[in-house]
Amino acid sequence: MVIQKMKAVVYRRYGTPDVLELTDVVKPVPKANQVLVKIYSTTVTAGDWRMRKADPFLVRIFGGLFRPSRVKILGFELAGVVEEIGSKVKAFRKGDEVFADCGFTFGAYAEYKCLTENNMIALKPSNMTFEEAATVPVGGLTALRLLKQAGLKTGDNVLIYGASGSVGTFAVQIAKSFEADVTAVCSSTNVSMVQSLGADFVIDYTKEDFTKTEKRFNIIFDAVGKTSRPASRHLLKPGGKYVSVTGSPKSNPDDLMVLKELIESEKLKTVIDRRYPLEQIREAHAYAESFRKKGNIAISVLQH
Repeated sequence: MVIQKMKAVVYRRYGTPDVLELTDVVKPVPKANQVLVKIYSTTVTAGDWRMRKADPFLVRIFGGLFRPSRVKILGFELAGVVEEIGSKVKAFRKGDEVFADCGFTFGAYAEYKCLTENNMIALKPSNMTFEEAATVPVGGLTALRLLKQAGLKTGDNVLIYGASGSVGTFAVQIAKSFEADVTAVCSSTNVSMVQSLGADFVIDYTKEDFTKTEKRFNIIFDAVGKTSRPASRHLLKPGGKYVSVTGSPKSNPDDLMVLKELIESEKLKTVIDRRYPLEQIREAHAYAESFRKKGNIAISVLQH
């Protein structure tokens, strides 16, 4: 059998974006329960650059103590087309346009990726490009799961701290789809963008301490992991919930379909700050790590 190759970004040691190398690797072959996805777009998430940098140190427990051994190709989420299906696959067909969360197998910084049929993979929203769809799974699933964990219901008062990032922009819109009253916390440069997503009230943290607001909330959602329950407990209504991206919300197999339905009903859209080709993955990582991004960073892998 002829071994086929593909382009991929690999990293063999932890460090700065310079450890990322675009090279040729063996193209994967799907197992019986897998689909092979031809990847058109991926992203740079916090999970990607933290794995690359081994920040926090606990990343090494998962990825390899001295050097990356478990994951060599990063890339947490993707959108593309099913190129091959395994003999036992029932849910997808060759040619299906899909988007997916790769989970901790990563692997989307490549031209192809194999995913099992029961992974977080679904048909791409019909009203999104591949680039847009690729930015949805990680931020969208995190926002959806944490809001579900907090018991979001119609009419709730919700505060979202870090509303301009990937998770935050999705959280604002998902909360609004429940007709919640949303207070968003972000910096001056992002106020108008967050308002355009539907936030009812915006607190500019460069000018005002959100913990001093007189409003009280059913849910406080820390979308960036930079505040704490003790610091904001007094803002919760009786029975209110505090949730943070530092937690581990329970997943549901239908979560990606919920996001797809919200997108196709025009209740959820993505925010893309910058776009890079795969060849500029180092620059994309450097920007992501700067904490200046609004929403998402999209990476073009293959042209469609």
